[in-house]
Amino acid sequence: MVAVQPAAAERIKDLASIAGVRDNQLAGYGLVVGLDGSGDQTTQTPFTVQSIANMLGNMGVTLPPGTNLQLKNVAAVMVTATLPPFARPGQNLDVTVSSIGNAKSLRGGTLVMTPLKGADGQIYAIAQGNMVVGGAGASAGGTSQTINHLSAGRIPAGATVERTVPALLGQGEYVFFELNDTDFGTARRVVDAINHASPGSAQALDGRSIQVRAPLDSTARVAFLGQLENLDVTPAVQPAKVIVNSRTGSVVMNQKVTLQNCAVAHGNLTVTVNNEAQVSQPGPLSGGQTVVTQRGQVDIEREGGALFNVKGGANLADVVKALNALGAKPMDLVSILQAMKSAGALRAELEVI
Repeated sequence: MVAVQPAAAERIKDLASIAGVRDNQLAGYGLVVGLDGSGDQTTQTPFTVQSIANMLGNMGVTLPPGTNLQLKNVAAVMVTATLPPFARPGQNLDVTVSSIGNAKSLRGGTLVMTPLKGADGQIYAIAQGNMVVGGAGASAGGTSQTINHLSAGRIPAGATVERTVPALLGQGEYVFFELNDTDFGTARRVVDAINHASPGSAQALDGRSIQVRAPLDSTARVAFLGQLENLDVTPAVQPAKVIVNSRTGSVVMNQKVTLQNCAVAHGNLTVTVNNEAQVSQPGPLSGGQTVVTQRGQVDIEREGGALFNVKGGANLADVVKALNALGAKPMDLVSILQAMKSAGALRAELEVI
């Protein structure tokens, strides 16, 4: 039995974000050194050799022309990080390091100084440090064993911010809240909550954006927004929706899903295909050759599909009870829900992911 609980209040900071206050993605190309023979096979990853040559050249080391480097302790990697809003130069960021070559493991490696760039091509952070890889692996005698993933790792506080991203906290006297999900009912309730705390300061522009009049002084504006973000708002009830994952057979539905009376016939179809090799042996002294032929056999079994009368449900508990009465597996349930939707018996939006 599934009990339907009333919607609980949430803070505005959980329902909406402030326009202009956002994260920025950073990425860079670098090298991990110090690997124990588990780096890139340089004959198959020429960019690793080129990167090493460029790095050594920048450090004043000139390689003789035609030098063929055979490296085992170096791996080419992509370094990614998230630059939070209002980050200042000198602050540290966590970075993720992922192999882009054929390195077997990054365990024990050290990332060499790598610039991290934003979408505009500017350098916003520099990453370097010892990696933390959560996996482990070993091999001997042609047998290998791997635990977790060895081709990616993290460097806690491995990047230092070098450039600030300008972030405008509103436009003039107004600050804009943007709901995570477009909903006119929730927008109205957020406006009511803000106007109750600060009369006449908020108005909804549409189902997603809310304009709020805020103090011009930066200190007062920060305090004002901190107060608004912690206001409790009960979001409006979302539309009835059923989410179906056709690859895994997962089915998730919210509490507003209802059913109308309908009849469902459900049966299982099993197809078995066998391929049997038969050998034709010629008689003695006949001069013939032995021939191997393949004989295919296909068997189809179908269980009787009974007609079930599914009673309409007024809430989620009744819907789940009615669907469980069919005794269908999750993958079969996907087909049943799609048929119910087509017949008009499923009173919900059906989304297949």
